[in-house]
Formats: sequence, C-alpha cells, structure tokens
Amino acid sequence: MIGRCPVNAEELALRLRGMRELGDTEQTEQVVAGLPGSFHVVVSAGGRLRVRGSASAVRRVFHAESGGVTVAASRADALAHAVGAVMDEEQLALHLLSSPPSYPFGEHRSLWRGVQAVRPGHALLIGPDGRATVRPWWEPPEPDLSLAEGAENVRRALSLAVSSCTANHTANRTVISADLSGGLDSTTLCFLAARGPARLITFHWASLDPGNDDTAWARKAAALLPDAEHVAPEPSDATLWFSGLGDVPTATDEPGLWARDSARLLLLARLMTRHGSRLHLTGGGGDELFGFLPPYLHAHLRSRSLSALRQVNRTRVMRRWPLRPLLAELSDRTTFADWLATTARRITDPPLPARPRTGRVPSMAWEVMPQVPPWARAEAVDAARTLLREASSGTHEPLAAQRGQHAALSAARTCGRAFRVTEQVTAALGLPSAAPYLDDNVLEAALSVRITERGALDRCKPLLTTAVHPDVPGEFLARSTKGEYTADFHQALHRNKAALNRLVDDSHLARAGLVDTAVLRAHLAKPELPPEAMPALDNTVACEMWLRGCSAAKGRSAAKGRSAAKGAP
Repeated sequence: MIGRCPVNAEELALRLRGMRELGDTEQTEQVVAGLPGSFHVVVSAGGRLRVRGSASAVRRVFHAESGGVTVAASRADALAHAVGAVMDEEQLALHLLSSPPSYPFGEHRSLWRGVQAVRPGHALLIGPDGRATVRPWWEPPEPDLSLAEGAENVRRALSLAVSSCTANHTANRTVISADLSGGLDSTTLCFLAARGPARLITFHWASLDPGNDDTAWARKAAALLPDAEHVAPEPSDATLWFSGLGDVPTATDEPGLWARDSARLLLLARLMTRHGSRLHLTGGGGDELFGFLPPYLHAHLRSRSLSALRQVNRTRVMRRWPLRPLLAELSDRTTFADWLATTARRITDPPLPARPRTGRVPSMAWEVMPQVPPWARAEAVDAARTLLREASSGTHEPLAAQRGQHAALSAARTCGRAFRVTEQVTAALGLPSAAPYLDDNVLEAALSVRITERGALDRCKPLLTTAVHPDVPGEFLARSTKGEYTADFHQALHRNKAALNRLVDDSHLARAGLVDTAVLRAHLAKPELPPEAMPALDNTVACEMWLRGCSAAKGRSAAKGRSAAKGAP
C-alpha cells in the first residue's frame, strides 16, 4: 500500500491470509475494504501483478510497453521519460477547453503517445508474460439512502479520513496544516483536525474585495480553535494570481490551474514547512460532492415526489426562471453520446456568462459544455473537435444512469485530477497535501444518498451540514453567503499584464501551433475581461506553463546525460 493509510504491516498480513487468488477482484478488494485514506494498492503473487489507484482519480495508474513488457507508474511523465514517449499535442488541445478535461477525456490516454491511463475505479493486471489487462474494481453506488442514513455514513467516513491525516506515527507530536478559507468545507476540516493528536496550523488568504466576508468567517472559526496556530499573510502584489509565473521549479504530468497560484503555493509551502507541517489539508471536493449541481433537477422531476416538485417551483419563482425553457431542460432526454456530438459542433460558440443571470435557466446537461478560447488556432479547434467526435461514436457510457449522479462523480474526479497535479507541486516544495473529501470512503458515502435530498434546493449542502452538525458550531452550518473572487481576478490581471504579455511573446503553445498570439495579446489589452473569459485564460496559462515545465525537465535530463557521458571512463 502506497500513500496515506494508518494500517501497519501486521494488520495487513492478517487481512492477506484470507486471499485465495490474485485474479479474484472481489477477494483482493476485501483485503483493503474499509481502510481510510488515499492510496495505491499493489499486489504481487504467483508471477502476477495487480495495481490500482483511487476511484476519485487522486491516485492514478499509467502503463506502457517496453521491450514487450508492461511497465506501470503513478505518473505519466515519469513513464513517458522512461520509455521515450513523445507528446500528444492533440490531447493538449483538449486542455485548452478545460484543465483537466472532464470525463471521458484523459481517462484512457495521457498526454504522451503510447502511455495509457487506467480509468479511475479500474485495476491494471499484468500477467507472467508481461501482458496487461484492465478490470473494474469499483462502481458508483446507487443513490438510495435517506439523508439521515447517509449523513451518519458521511460523518464516519470523513472523520476517519481526517484522522488518517492527523495520526501520530512518531515519538514527537505530529504537526499538520490546513486551509481555513472561511467556507464550510475548509472550516469543517479544521474543526475535525483539531480533535486529533496532531498540532494544527491553519492558513488563510484574505480577499482583496472588502465585500467578501470569507475572512470574517475565518476569524470566527480561528477564535473557536484556540489550541491551533493561525497564519494569515497580508495581501500583496507578490501573491496575486498570475504572480511568480515560472518560479515553481517542478513539472507535473498534466496541466493544472495551480499555475496561476505559483507565488501563493511557494509562500504556502515556505511558511507551513517553517512551522513544521508534514501535511497540508485542503477542502477540494467539498463543493463537488455536497453542493448543488443543476443536473440534480432532473432527479427532482423524476422522483415523483410532491415536495421535490414544490422545491423546483419555489426556486423557479425565486430566480425568475421562465417556465418553458425550464420544462425543456427538465424534459431533455439527450444521451451522453449525443451530448458529446453536440459539444463537438458547439465548442466555438461564445461562452455563456460565468454565473447565470436571474431569469436564465441553467443548463442541466450531462456536463458543463466547454468552449475553445477565442485565441485558439484552427489546428487546436480541429484537434479538440476530432477527439470529441471520436468519443461520441465510441463506447463511452455515462458514469451513472442518472444524470445528476454522473455529474457529481465526474465533477469529483475532475477535482481529484486537479488536486493531484497541485499536490505534485506542493510535495516537490516539501509540503505534501491531502484532500479528505476526495478519499474513496467519503466519495462512496456521499454518492449513496438520494439526489433529491443531497441536492436540496432550499438548503446549502444539506448532507454535509447534517453529517458534521455534532462537530462544527451551528453558526457556520447556517451561513448563507459565499465568497466572490472576481475582483481578485481583475486586480491580478491588471497588475500582471506585463508578465502575461511576456509569456505571449515567447509562447510555447504558439510554437506548437495551438494559440494565435495576436488574438491573445488583443484580449489582454482590453481594460478587463468578462467573468466568462476567466476560465479560458486560466486554462491557457496552465497549458503554457506545463509546456515550459516539460521543456525545462527535458533540458535538465539532457544536461545530466551529457554530464554523465563526460565523466565516463
């Protein structure tokens, strides 16, 4: 077992006694059933090897052939380097749409030709002859538990997930750190972590917007955690988004939105390691698993529950949704394959406003429809469209029959992939990270609850607030506001335009034929970008910095090879 799990060799040996055959998926999963944490499982027996990551995509498995033998790794870039694989620029084009791309992209293929990805929830089996097969080990649960039943399961799973982070395995007291944004997800983790044996340090970034009340809520939480140490650096230009681009000397195996946070990640790692933290907790996955997603409305309509229909109608009146477009969205029966085909046709459509205006019905499609940025070259558009069309004509089924359940699992896995590459950065800086909401036991517990109760329209995150009610003060569970960071984005863009233009002047994406620098420079010259353009810029910066990181890593490897050759007798 590789990763975070409070199990010792003796306990694992006892569990292994009952395993009869490596190829028996049910038997091998029973060995680790119920164990908390986030980890890879590698089993070797009888000349066969079985490797699997996590259902949430936080832990992944990749494989490639080398000399007729299958080689597996937890990172695609390391494996690509080992087998001499070349980059797949068509796959990179998808990351301009969203980074990381949502299901089904990136589930089978990596960003290197010949390096295959194992789908989350599937295991790689390598036989004595070196050949590989892939088998499922996990399926999403049926969402059939009541809120009360599911909340108890979530509370237990989340408590164990946090305990696996705070467990003390040394003679000295363990020190951990955690984000304390002021929102419900991070605040909950801080209160749960404070109960454990580890010494807790909380970390808060204050918004530049005086109307953002996240800082006020973070201070309230800090006052109720007197045994923890609280760190909140003063806002400065040095830690704005897009500051310090290129200052993080590490590569990841796919682009990630962490790139815009380079300066913040450097400061976070420096401060937390200085305070002795061995692990940093984040609230990633909380919104995806416990927040409301528009496709949940499909389940409300189909539940035939009078209370659920009343909820939908109350929300329609409150948000002034017109009835006819709402009914069209609710009655939509587009298959997942047809949705992919439609997306392929519409990726050049103008993006919709980032936040639905009052009176505009939100999309209840299988996924959020991505668009290529306006500065994407025709080659990038064609590559992305081709891959979307291939997916629509292939064998990709939705992750669950219910649209809302599919959307929740897809969102959680997308978040898992995003956290995974950010953790690659923080770990390289000396600060490993954990996202307890994305531990598989928490994922399973959350997805087991009826969608109409998990995604109630009249309460904020009802499943999570019910689950942690005994552990988190009620005032935090009753909060009805949410921090808004648009002002932070615009100030960061204004202060860092010169740095962004320098990226454009020497764009690796332009060299790859994916971005038109003249169009991108024209957009950066505008007084401000609309909120819906923010994701496009974020994705482009993520891809640009990833390409630069790959080039730098390749250069370091080549220099090391030349140095070794010079020193050879």
